[in-house]
Amino acid sequence: MKDYKKLLSGMNSTEKRSSYFDAQADTRDVWRKRNSTYHDEIEKIVKFIVPEGSEVLEIGTATGDLLARLRPSRGVGIDVSPKMIERAKAKYPTLQWRVADIEQEQFKEKFSYVLMSDVVGYFDDIESAFRSVASACDTRTRLVLTHYNYAWEPILRLAELLHLKARQPLQNWMSRSDIKNFLELAGFEIITQGRTTLLPVYIPVISALCNAYIARFPLVNRLCVIEYAVARLVPRERQEYTVSIVIPARNEKGNIERAICELPDFGLSNEILFIEGGSHDGTYEEIVRVAEVYAGKRNIRYAKQEGRGKGDAVRKGFAMAKGDVLMILDADLTVRPKELPKFYDALASGRAEFVNGSRLVYPLEDQSMRFLNILGNKFFSIAFSWLLSARIKDTLCGTKVLFKKDYERIAKGRAYFGEFDPFGDFDLLFGASKLQLKIVEVPIRYQARTYGDTNISRWKHGWLLLKMTVFAMRKIKFF
Repeated sequence: MKDYKKLLSGMNSTEKRSSYFDAQADTRDVWRKRNSTYHDEIEKIVKFIVPEGSEVLEIGTATGDLLARLRPSRGVGIDVSPKMIERAKAKYPTLQWRVADIEQEQFKEKFSYVLMSDVVGYFDDIESAFRSVASACDTRTRLVLTHYNYAWEPILRLAELLHLKARQPLQNWMSRSDIKNFLELAGFEIITQGRTTLLPVYIPVISALCNAYIARFPLVNRLCVIEYAVARLVPRERQEYTVSIVIPARNEKGNIERAICELPDFGLSNEILFIEGGSHDGTYEEIVRVAEVYAGKRNIRYAKQEGRGKGDAVRKGFAMAKGDVLMILDADLTVRPKELPKFYDALASGRAEFVNGSRLVYPLEDQSMRFLNILGNKFFSIAFSWLLSARIKDTLCGTKVLFKKDYERIAKGRAYFGEFDPFGDFDLLFGASKLQLKIVEVPIRYQARTYGDTNISRWKHGWLLLKMTVFAMRKIKFF
Protein backbone atom coordinates (compact mmCIF):
# COMPACT_ATOMS: atom_id res chain seq x y z
CA MET A 1 0.00 0.00 0.00
CA LYS A 2 2.85 2.39 0.81
CA ASP A 3 4.51 1.69 -2.55
CA TYR A 4 1.18 2.31 -4.29
CA LYS A 5 0.75 5.64 -2.49
CA LYS A 6 4.30 6.59 -3.40
CA LEU A 7 3.58 5.80 -7.05
CA LEU A 8 0.43 7.94 -6.98
CA SER A 9 2.29 10.88 -5.46
CA GLY A 10 4.18 11.43 -8.73
CA MET A 11 1.08 11.45 -10.94
CA ASN A 12 -1.36 14.14 -12.03
CA SER A 13 -5.05 13.82 -11.08
CA THR A 14 -6.05 11.98 -14.27
CA GLU A 15 -3.23 9.48 -13.92
CA LYS A 16 -4.11 8.89 -10.29
CA ARG A 17 -7.75 8.16 -11.09
CA SER A 18 -6.78 5.94 -14.02
CA SER A 19 -4.28 4.00 -11.90
CA TYR A 20 -6.75 3.58 -9.02
CA PHE A 21 -9.54 2.23 -11.22
CA ASP A 22 -7.16 0.02 -13.18
CA ALA A 23 -6.24 -1.57 -9.86
CA GLN A 24 -9.94 -2.06 -9.07
CA ALA A 25 -10.89 -3.55 -12.46
CA ASP A 26 -10.18 -7.19 -11.57
CA THR A 27 -12.38 -7.09 -8.45
CA ARG A 28 -15.06 -4.68 -9.68
CA ASP A 29 -17.62 -7.38 -10.51
CA VAL A 30 -16.96 -9.19 -7.23
CA TRP A 31 -17.66 -6.07 -5.18
CA ARG A 32 -20.69 -5.25 -7.31
CA LYS A 33 -22.17 -8.66 -6.61
CA ARG A 34 -21.35 -8.40 -2.90
CA ASN A 35 -23.15 -5.04 -2.70
CA SER A 36 -25.92 -5.98 -5.12
CA THR A 37 -28.70 -4.38 -3.05
CA TYR A 38 -27.11 -0.97 -3.43
CA HIS A 39 -26.44 -1.39 -7.16
CA ASP A 40 -29.95 -2.77 -7.77
CA GLU A 41 -31.40 0.38 -6.18
CA ILE A 42 -29.29 2.56 -8.49
CA GLU A 43 -30.54 0.54 -11.45
CA LYS A 44 -34.19 1.01 -10.41
CA ILE A 45 -33.83 4.78 -10.26
CA VAL A 46 -32.06 5.06 -13.59
CA LYS A 47 -34.44 2.67 -15.36
CA PHE A 48 -37.41 4.68 -14.11
CA ILE A 49 -35.93 7.83 -15.65
CA VAL A 50 -34.32 6.46 -18.83
CA PRO A 51 -36.67 4.58 -21.21
CA GLU A 52 -35.39 1.53 -23.07
CA GLY A 53 -34.23 2.31 -26.58
CA SER A 54 -32.79 5.73 -25.71
CA GLU A 55 -29.46 7.15 -26.84
CA VAL A 56 -27.33 7.09 -23.69
CA LEU A 57 -23.84 8.26 -22.79
CA GLU A 58 -22.47 6.95 -19.48
CA ILE A 59 -19.52 8.72 -17.90
CA GLY A 60 -17.50 6.60 -15.49
CA THR A 61 -19.01 3.43 -16.90
CA ALA A 62 -16.58 1.02 -15.17
CA THR A 63 -17.28 -2.48 -16.57
CA GLY A 64 -20.50 -1.33 -18.27
CA ASP A 65 -23.19 -3.22 -16.36
CA LEU A 66 -25.54 -0.28 -15.74
CA LEU A 67 -25.39 1.02 -19.30
CA ALA A 68 -26.03 -2.45 -20.74
CA ARG A 69 -29.07 -2.99 -18.53
CA LEU A 70 -30.68 0.17 -19.86
CA ARG A 71 -30.88 -1.51 -23.29
CA PRO A 72 -30.11 1.67 -25.22
CA SER A 73 -30.57 1.99 -28.97
CA ARG A 74 -27.12 3.55 -28.92
CA GLY A 75 -24.98 3.25 -25.83
CA VAL A 76 -21.58 4.86 -25.36
CA GLY A 77 -19.57 4.30 -22.19
CA ILE A 78 -16.41 6.21 -21.30
CA ASP A 79 -14.05 5.70 -18.40
CA VAL A 80 -10.64 6.97 -17.40
CA SER A 81 -9.46 3.40 -16.76
CA PRO A 82 -8.21 1.37 -19.77
CA LYS A 83 -8.65 -1.88 -17.83
CA MET A 84 -12.28 -1.10 -16.96
CA ILE A 85 -13.03 -0.33 -20.62
CA GLU A 86 -11.26 -3.53 -21.69
CA ARG A 87 -13.57 -5.54 -19.44
CA ALA A 88 -16.66 -3.63 -20.63
CA LYS A 89 -15.79 -4.41 -24.26
CA ALA A 90 -15.43 -8.09 -23.47
CA LYS A 91 -18.75 -8.27 -21.62
CA TYR A 92 -20.88 -6.10 -23.93
CA PRO A 93 -19.35 -5.98 -27.41
CA THR A 94 -22.46 -4.51 -29.06
CA LEU A 95 -22.09 -1.21 -27.18
CA GLN A 96 -19.43 1.46 -27.76
CA TRP A 97 -16.62 1.92 -25.23
CA ARG A 98 -13.68 4.27 -25.07
CA VAL A 99 -11.05 5.56 -22.65
CA ALA A 100 -11.43 9.28 -21.91
CA ASP A 101 -11.17 11.81 -19.09
CA ILE A 102 -14.41 13.77 -18.94
CA GLU A 103 -12.63 16.81 -17.50
CA GLN A 104 -10.78 17.18 -20.80
CA GLU A 105 -13.29 15.69 -23.26
CA GLN A 106 -15.41 17.52 -25.84
CA PHE A 107 -18.21 15.72 -27.67
CA LYS A 108 -19.34 16.30 -31.25
CA GLU A 109 -22.47 14.15 -30.90
CA LYS A 110 -25.57 14.68 -28.75
CA PHE A 111 -27.39 12.14 -26.60
CA SER A 112 -30.91 11.87 -25.18
CA TYR A 113 -29.53 10.96 -21.74
CA VAL A 114 -26.15 11.39 -20.08
CA LEU A 115 -25.59 9.24 -17.01
CA MET A 116 -23.07 9.89 -14.24
CA SER A 117 -23.47 7.35 -11.45
CA ASP A 118 -21.29 7.76 -8.36
CA VAL A 119 -18.44 9.45 -10.25
CA VAL A 120 -18.77 13.15 -9.35
CA GLY A 121 -16.89 12.60 -6.11
CA TYR A 122 -13.71 11.63 -7.98
CA PHE A 123 -13.38 14.70 -10.20
CA ASP A 124 -10.53 17.11 -9.65
CA ASP A 125 -12.53 19.97 -11.25
CA ILE A 126 -16.27 19.34 -11.08
CA GLU A 127 -17.27 22.49 -12.93
CA SER A 128 -14.98 21.62 -15.84
CA ALA A 129 -16.41 18.11 -15.94
CA PHE A 130 -19.96 19.44 -16.15
CA ARG A 131 -18.95 21.90 -18.88
CA SER A 132 -17.52 18.99 -20.87
CA VAL A 133 -20.75 17.06 -20.32
CA ALA A 134 -22.65 20.03 -21.74
CA SER A 135 -20.99 19.46 -25.11
CA ALA A 136 -22.87 16.12 -25.33
CA CYS A 137 -26.20 17.76 -24.55
CA ASP A 138 -28.86 19.89 -26.15
CA THR A 139 -31.81 21.38 -24.28
CA ARG A 140 -33.76 18.12 -24.72
CA THR A 141 -31.00 15.99 -23.14
CA ARG A 142 -31.42 14.87 -19.55
CA LEU A 143 -28.34 14.61 -17.35
CA VAL A 144 -28.92 11.94 -14.67
CA LEU A 145 -26.65 12.01 -11.60
CA THR A 146 -26.39 9.74 -8.60
CA HIS A 147 -24.04 10.33 -5.67
CA TYR A 148 -23.68 9.45 -2.01
CA ASN A 149 -25.53 11.37 0.68
CA TYR A 150 -22.61 13.12 2.42
CA ALA A 151 -24.15 12.26 5.83
CA TRP A 152 -23.19 8.65 5.14
CA GLU A 153 -19.45 9.33 4.88
CA PRO A 154 -18.49 7.92 8.32
CA ILE A 155 -20.67 4.82 7.78
CA LEU A 156 -19.16 4.10 4.37
CA ARG A 157 -15.63 4.68 5.65
CA LEU A 158 -16.31 2.16 8.42
CA ALA A 159 -17.65 -0.32 5.84
CA GLU A 160 -14.35 0.00 3.96
CA LEU A 161 -12.32 -0.70 7.10
CA LEU A 162 -14.45 -3.80 7.76
CA HIS A 163 -13.95 -4.97 4.14
CA LEU A 164 -17.69 -4.73 3.46
CA LYS A 165 -17.11 -2.24 0.67
CA ALA A 166 -14.31 -1.58 -1.83
CA ARG A 167 -11.78 0.95 -0.55
CA GLN A 168 -11.91 4.33 -2.25
CA PRO A 169 -9.48 7.24 -2.37
CA LEU A 170 -10.31 10.55 -0.76
CA GLN A 171 -13.20 12.07 -2.70
CA ASN A 172 -15.53 15.07 -2.79
CA TRP A 173 -18.46 14.67 -0.40
CA MET A 174 -21.10 17.12 -1.57
CA SER A 175 -24.53 18.22 -0.46
CA ARG A 176 -27.47 18.62 -2.83
CA SER A 177 -26.93 22.38 -2.84
CA ASP A 178 -23.27 21.86 -3.85
CA ILE A 179 -24.36 19.74 -6.81
CA LYS A 180 -26.98 22.31 -7.77
CA ASN A 181 -24.40 25.10 -7.65
CA PHE A 182 -21.87 23.25 -9.83
CA LEU A 183 -24.57 22.43 -12.38
CA GLU A 184 -25.74 26.04 -12.56
CA LEU A 185 -22.16 27.24 -13.07
CA ALA A 186 -21.93 24.91 -16.07
CA GLY A 187 -25.25 26.11 -17.56
CA PHE A 188 -27.60 23.40 -16.25
CA GLU A 189 -30.74 23.63 -14.16
CA ILE A 190 -32.13 20.86 -11.96
CA ILE A 191 -35.55 19.46 -12.82
CA THR A 192 -35.76 16.80 -10.11
CA GLN A 193 -33.78 15.91 -6.99
CA GLY A 194 -34.46 12.98 -4.71
CA ARG A 195 -33.11 10.45 -2.24
CA THR A 196 -33.59 6.71 -2.00
CA THR A 197 -32.30 3.54 -0.28
CA LEU A 198 -32.40 3.51 3.49
CA LEU A 199 -30.75 0.11 3.87
CA PRO A 200 -28.10 -0.63 1.19
CA VAL A 201 -27.43 -4.19 2.37
CA TYR A 202 -29.60 -7.26 1.92
CA ILE A 203 -31.66 -8.40 4.91
CA PRO A 204 -34.62 -10.61 3.88
CA VAL A 205 -37.95 -8.74 3.94
CA ILE A 206 -36.51 -5.83 5.94
CA SER A 207 -34.42 -4.41 3.08
CA ALA A 208 -37.38 -4.48 0.68
CA LEU A 209 -39.71 -2.89 3.24
CA CYS A 210 -37.25 -0.12 4.13
CA ASN A 211 -36.17 0.74 0.61
CA ALA A 212 -39.48 0.39 -1.23
CA TYR A 213 -41.73 2.11 1.34
CA ILE A 214 -40.25 3.59 4.49
CA ALA A 215 -37.45 5.38 2.61
CA ARG A 216 -39.97 7.31 0.48
CA PHE A 217 -41.56 9.28 3.29
CA PRO A 218 -40.56 12.84 4.26
CA LEU A 219 -37.93 13.29 7.00
CA VAL A 220 -37.00 9.59 6.89
CA ASN A 221 -36.03 10.22 3.27
CA ARG A 222 -33.22 12.53 4.44
CA LEU A 223 -31.42 9.50 5.87
CA CYS A 224 -31.15 7.65 2.55
CA VAL A 225 -27.72 6.84 1.15
CA ILE A 226 -28.37 7.54 -2.55
CA GLU A 227 -29.03 11.04 -3.81
CA TYR A 228 -30.00 11.65 -7.42
CA ALA A 229 -30.71 14.60 -9.68
CA VAL A 230 -32.00 15.14 -13.19
CA ALA A 231 -30.90 18.31 -14.99
CA ARG A 232 -31.09 19.98 -18.40
CA LEU A 233 -29.18 22.74 -20.16
CA VAL A 234 -30.84 26.12 -19.72
CA PRO A 235 -32.18 27.27 -23.13
CA ARG A 236 -30.61 30.53 -24.33
CA GLU A 237 -32.80 31.52 -27.28
CA ARG A 238 -36.51 31.96 -27.86
CA GLN A 239 -38.13 29.97 -30.67
CA GLU A 240 -41.50 30.37 -32.35
CA TYR A 241 -43.92 27.52 -33.00
CA THR A 242 -47.23 26.64 -34.62
CA VAL A 243 -50.04 26.05 -32.13
CA SER A 244 -53.08 23.74 -31.92
CA ILE A 245 -55.77 24.68 -29.38
CA VAL A 246 -58.06 21.77 -28.49
CA ILE A 247 -61.45 22.72 -27.00
CA PRO A 248 -63.46 19.74 -25.66
CA ALA A 249 -67.13 20.76 -25.61
CA ARG A 250 -70.21 19.08 -24.17
CA ASN A 251 -73.39 21.13 -23.68
CA GLU A 252 -71.48 24.39 -24.20
CA LYS A 253 -73.46 25.93 -27.06
CA GLY A 254 -73.44 29.40 -25.54
CA ASN A 255 -69.65 29.50 -25.27
CA ILE A 256 -68.57 28.38 -28.75
CA GLU A 257 -68.61 31.70 -30.62
CA ARG A 258 -67.32 33.52 -27.56
CA ALA A 259 -64.27 31.25 -27.49
CA ILE A 260 -63.45 32.19 -31.10
CA CYS A 261 -63.97 35.91 -30.52
CA GLU A 262 -61.81 35.99 -27.38
CA LEU A 263 -58.94 33.84 -28.64
CA PRO A 264 -55.99 36.03 -29.69
CA ASP A 265 -53.59 35.14 -32.50
CA PHE A 266 -50.12 34.09 -31.34
CA GLY A 267 -47.27 31.88 -32.47
CA LEU A 268 -46.37 31.29 -36.10
CA SER A 269 -49.95 30.18 -36.68
CA ASN A 270 -52.73 28.59 -34.70
CA GLU A 271 -55.57 26.21 -35.35
CA ILE A 272 -58.66 25.65 -33.20
CA LEU A 273 -59.99 22.12 -32.78
CA PHE A 274 -63.46 21.62 -31.27
CA ILE A 275 -64.14 18.07 -30.09
CA GLU A 276 -67.84 17.65 -29.28
CA GLY A 277 -68.88 14.97 -26.79
CA GLY A 278 -72.56 14.00 -27.07
CA SER A 279 -74.30 17.28 -26.26
CA HIS A 280 -78.09 17.67 -26.13
CA ASP A 281 -78.22 21.48 -26.40
CA GLY A 282 -77.10 21.84 -30.01
CA THR A 283 -73.39 22.36 -29.31
CA TYR A 284 -72.24 20.44 -32.39
CA GLU A 285 -74.54 22.38 -34.70
CA GLU A 286 -73.27 25.62 -33.18
CA ILE A 287 -69.65 24.54 -33.80
CA VAL A 288 -70.47 23.87 -37.47
CA ARG A 289 -72.19 27.27 -37.78
CA VAL A 290 -69.33 29.17 -36.15
CA ALA A 291 -66.72 27.38 -38.31
CA GLU A 292 -68.60 28.49 -41.43
CA VAL A 293 -69.02 32.08 -40.21
CA TYR A 294 -65.33 32.48 -39.39
CA ALA A 295 -63.96 30.50 -42.35
CA GLY A 296 -61.07 32.43 -43.87
CA LYS A 297 -60.54 34.36 -40.65
CA ARG A 298 -59.69 31.52 -38.27
CA ASN A 299 -58.46 27.98 -38.90
CA ILE A 300 -61.25 25.99 -37.25
CA ARG A 301 -61.68 22.23 -37.42
CA TYR A 302 -64.03 19.97 -35.50
CA ALA A 303 -65.03 16.37 -34.83
CA LYS A 304 -67.29 14.26 -32.64
CA GLN A 305 -65.64 11.97 -30.12
CA GLU A 306 -66.47 8.28 -30.16
CA GLY A 307 -65.61 7.63 -26.53
CA ARG A 308 -66.60 9.37 -23.31
CA GLY A 309 -65.00 11.91 -21.01
CA LYS A 310 -62.80 14.93 -21.46
CA GLY A 311 -59.64 12.82 -21.53
CA ASP A 312 -60.89 10.91 -24.56
CA ALA A 313 -61.84 14.18 -26.29
CA VAL A 314 -58.39 15.66 -25.63
CA ARG A 315 -56.64 12.59 -27.04
CA LYS A 316 -58.76 12.75 -30.19
CA GLY A 317 -57.97 16.44 -30.58
CA PHE A 318 -54.26 15.92 -30.01
CA ALA A 319 -54.25 13.13 -32.60
CA MET A 320 -55.81 15.52 -35.14
CA ALA A 321 -53.56 18.44 -34.25
CA LYS A 322 -50.95 19.70 -36.71
CA GLY A 323 -49.22 22.29 -34.50
CA ASP A 324 -45.86 22.04 -32.73
CA VAL A 325 -47.51 23.12 -29.46
CA LEU A 326 -50.67 21.50 -28.06
CA MET A 327 -53.05 23.45 -25.80
CA ILE A 328 -56.23 22.52 -23.94
CA LEU A 329 -58.88 25.19 -23.39
CA ASP A 330 -62.03 24.17 -21.53
CA ALA A 331 -65.18 25.25 -23.36
CA ASP A 332 -66.71 26.64 -20.15
CA LEU A 333 -64.23 29.55 -20.56
CA THR A 334 -63.65 29.79 -16.82
CA VAL A 335 -60.03 30.22 -17.93
CA ARG A 336 -60.05 33.25 -20.22
CA PRO A 337 -58.85 32.56 -23.77
CA LYS A 338 -56.73 35.72 -23.62
CA GLU A 339 -54.51 33.99 -21.02
CA LEU A 340 -53.20 31.42 -23.52
CA PRO A 341 -50.30 33.55 -24.88
CA LYS A 342 -48.76 33.40 -21.37
CA PHE A 343 -48.64 29.62 -21.62
CA TYR A 344 -47.17 29.81 -25.11
CA ASP A 345 -44.49 32.28 -24.00
CA ALA A 346 -43.33 29.91 -21.24
CA LEU A 347 -42.63 27.22 -23.88
CA ALA A 348 -41.30 29.52 -26.60
CA SER A 349 -38.81 31.13 -24.19
CA GLY A 350 -37.54 27.72 -23.07
CA ARG A 351 -38.51 28.32 -19.44
CA ALA A 352 -40.87 25.34 -19.53
CA GLU A 353 -41.54 22.13 -21.42
CA PHE A 354 -44.95 21.50 -19.83
CA VAL A 355 -47.17 24.34 -18.62
CA ASN A 356 -49.98 23.86 -16.11
CA GLY A 357 -52.52 26.53 -15.26
CA SER A 358 -53.06 27.50 -11.64
CA ARG A 359 -56.40 28.98 -10.56
CA LEU A 360 -55.49 29.15 -6.87
CA VAL A 361 -53.14 32.15 -6.80
CA TYR A 362 -55.41 35.07 -7.69
CA PRO A 363 -58.70 35.61 -5.81
CA LEU A 364 -61.56 33.55 -7.24
CA GLU A 365 -64.69 35.18 -8.64
CA ASP A 366 -67.88 34.50 -6.69
CA GLN A 367 -69.46 31.17 -7.69
CA SER A 368 -66.47 30.26 -9.89
CA MET A 369 -65.45 27.33 -7.64
CA ARG A 370 -67.43 25.72 -4.83
CA PHE A 371 -65.88 25.43 -1.37
CA LEU A 372 -65.53 21.62 -1.45
CA ASN A 373 -63.89 21.84 -4.85
CA ILE A 374 -61.36 24.30 -3.42
CA LEU A 375 -60.58 21.89 -0.57
CA GLY A 376 -60.22 19.02 -3.03
CA ASN A 377 -57.86 21.04 -5.21
CA LYS A 378 -55.69 21.95 -2.23
CA PHE A 379 -55.51 18.30 -1.14
CA PHE A 380 -54.47 17.13 -4.60
CA SER A 381 -51.98 20.01 -4.79
CA ILE A 382 -50.15 18.76 -1.69
CA ALA A 383 -50.32 15.13 -2.84
CA PHE A 384 -49.03 15.88 -6.32
CA SER A 385 -46.25 18.20 -5.20
CA TRP A 386 -44.93 15.31 -3.11
CA LEU A 387 -45.59 12.68 -5.78
CA LEU A 388 -43.94 14.56 -8.63
CA SER A 389 -41.21 16.29 -6.59
CA ALA A 390 -42.36 19.55 -8.17
CA ARG A 391 -44.55 22.44 -7.05
CA ILE A 392 -48.03 21.71 -8.44
CA LYS A 393 -50.51 24.13 -6.91
CA ASP A 394 -53.52 23.26 -9.07
CA THR A 395 -53.60 19.76 -10.56
CA LEU A 396 -57.14 20.03 -11.90
CA CYS A 397 -56.93 23.21 -13.95
CA GLY A 398 -58.01 22.12 -17.40
CA THR A 399 -55.56 24.36 -19.26
CA LYS A 400 -52.38 22.42 -19.98
CA VAL A 401 -49.80 23.09 -22.71
CA LEU A 402 -46.94 20.96 -24.05
CA PHE A 403 -45.01 20.17 -27.21
CA LYS A 404 -46.59 17.68 -29.57
CA LYS A 405 -43.38 15.61 -29.68
CA ASP A 406 -43.50 15.28 -25.89
CA TYR A 407 -47.18 14.33 -25.96
CA GLU A 408 -46.32 11.56 -28.41
CA ARG A 409 -43.72 10.26 -25.95
CA ILE A 410 -46.29 10.40 -23.13
CA ALA A 411 -48.79 8.50 -25.26
CA LYS A 412 -46.15 5.90 -26.13
CA GLY A 413 -45.47 5.25 -22.44
CA ARG A 414 -49.09 5.50 -21.29
CA ALA A 415 -49.29 1.81 -20.41
CA TYR A 416 -47.01 2.48 -17.41
CA PHE A 417 -49.79 4.35 -15.61
CA GLY A 418 -52.81 2.85 -17.38
CA GLU A 419 -55.66 4.56 -19.22
CA PHE A 420 -58.34 5.08 -16.59
CA ASP A 421 -58.15 8.88 -16.27
CA PRO A 422 -61.41 10.28 -17.74
CA PHE A 423 -60.21 13.90 -17.43
CA GLY A 424 -56.74 13.67 -18.98
CA ASP A 425 -55.16 15.96 -16.38
CA PHE A 426 -53.43 13.24 -14.39
CA ASP A 427 -52.48 11.35 -17.52
CA LEU A 428 -50.52 14.35 -18.79
CA LEU A 429 -49.01 15.33 -15.44
CA PHE A 430 -47.87 11.78 -14.66
CA GLY A 431 -46.42 11.38 -18.13
CA ALA A 432 -44.62 14.73 -18.06
CA SER A 433 -43.12 13.89 -14.67
CA LYS A 434 -41.86 10.47 -15.77
CA LEU A 435 -40.23 12.04 -18.84
CA GLN A 436 -38.55 14.59 -16.54
CA LEU A 437 -40.05 17.51 -18.45
CA LYS A 438 -39.57 20.96 -16.97
CA ILE A 439 -43.01 21.68 -15.45
CA VAL A 440 -43.97 25.30 -14.82
CA GLU A 441 -47.26 26.72 -13.54
CA VAL A 442 -48.82 29.87 -14.95
CA PRO A 443 -51.22 31.61 -12.53
CA ILE A 444 -54.47 32.68 -14.19
CA ARG A 445 -57.62 34.47 -13.05
CA TYR A 446 -60.48 32.01 -12.83
CA GLN A 447 -63.93 33.32 -13.67
CA ALA A 448 -67.45 32.02 -13.14
CA ARG A 449 -69.41 30.29 -15.89
CA THR A 450 -71.78 32.45 -17.92
CA TYR A 451 -73.49 29.53 -19.68
CA GLY A 452 -74.43 25.97 -18.76
CA ASP A 453 -73.58 23.73 -15.83
CA THR A 454 -70.43 21.89 -14.84
CA ASN A 455 -69.92 18.35 -16.12
CA ILE A 456 -68.00 17.41 -12.96
CA SER A 457 -69.58 15.28 -10.23
CA ARG A 458 -67.81 16.24 -7.00
CA TRP A 459 -68.22 12.95 -5.13
CA LYS A 460 -68.04 10.44 -7.97
CA HIS A 461 -65.13 12.09 -9.74
CA GLY A 462 -63.43 13.05 -6.48
CA TRP A 463 -63.33 9.40 -5.44
CA LEU A 464 -61.93 8.44 -8.83
CA LEU A 465 -59.21 11.10 -8.56
CA LEU A 466 -58.26 9.80 -5.11
CA LYS A 467 -57.91 6.26 -6.47
CA MET A 468 -55.72 7.55 -9.30
CA THR A 469 -53.52 9.39 -6.80
CA VAL A 470 -52.98 6.23 -4.74
CA PHE A 471 -52.22 4.27 -7.91
CA ALA A 472 -49.71 6.90 -9.03
CA MET A 473 -48.06 6.82 -5.60
CA ARG A 474 -47.23 3.17 -6.15
CA LYS A 475 -45.95 3.78 -9.69
CA ILE A 476 -43.93 6.94 -9.00
CA LYS A 477 -42.82 6.83 -5.37
CA PHE A 478 -42.80 3.10 -4.69
CA PHE A 479 -41.55 1.85 -8.06
